[in-house]
Amino acid sequence: MTERTREIGMLRALGMQRREIRRMIRYEAVAVSLFGALLGVGAGVLLGIVLQRAMAEGDGGMEVLAIPGARLAVCVAAAALIGVLAAVWPARRAARMDVLQAVSTE
Repeated sequence: MTERTREIGMLRALGMQRREIRRMIRYEAVAVSLFGALLGVGAGVLLGIVLQRAMAEGDGGMEVLAIPGARLAVCVAAAALIGVLAAVWPARRAARMDVLQAVSTE
């Protein structure tokens, strides 16, 4: 939030309420955490498929591909929850920011 102090100050000066600032920051945190989780899960599944196919061709004996969809969904949901929890303090701090002081920062 320190990098966006001026932006938040401008939004408050234009009439955005404290509650809306907190909500905006929480939504952004959830979006970033979900994007990271989905990108990580997608890359992990893709690499798992490649590794399984490479092992199945040799004498490794990994002929069965099992992707734990429920466990992956729980991990993505946990990432969204962690994103919300991680955004609570910065959102509260940003909402309490003095408008004039925030606008005057560089």
